[in-house]
Formats: sequence, structure tokens, C-alpha cells
Amino acid sequence: MKPEGWEVVFVAPGLAYANIAAGRLEAEGIPVRMDYESVAVLYGLTLDGLGRVNLLVPAGELEHARRVLDETYREDDLEWENPSEK
Repeated sequence: MKPEGWEVVFVAPGLAYANIAAGRLEAEGIPVRMDYESVAVLYGLTLDGLGRVNLLVPAGELEHARRVLDETYREDDLEWENPSEK
């Protein structure tokens, strides 16, 4: 059930994918809620839509969240810090 004022921005096929997408959104300061069937997590089931996870964001952040999730990155775009070079 969708909480009032929150919209589904992404439907992930499982909790691992949902956590990755949620992390991207949270890194941009967008609050995220996950809606899923607990039995899917308990038994690790992902068949027939049972493992589906709905990612919800506040309605006012929906367009921003879509842009964040649509963004793709190449390795060259990311700033990596190598601890051995310090």
C-alpha cells in the first residue's frame, strides 16, 4: 500500500537492486521508502513478481528522483581515491 504523498519511482526485481537504487537516491538527498512482501525476503523468493520491491519517494521529489535514476555513469566519470597512493 502506497503511503499518502509518496509516489512509486522504481520497481526493482529484488531487494538487492532496490538497495542500490535507494542508495543513489539517498546520496542525492531524496528520502526513500521501500514497499515489498516480507515473505519474499524471508525465503529469498523472486518468482512471479513476489520479490518485487516498490521504491517510493515524496511526490514533490518524483521528477528529481527519475532524473537521478536515469543518469548513467562511466568509470571515467567517477572520482576514485586510491588509499595506497596517500
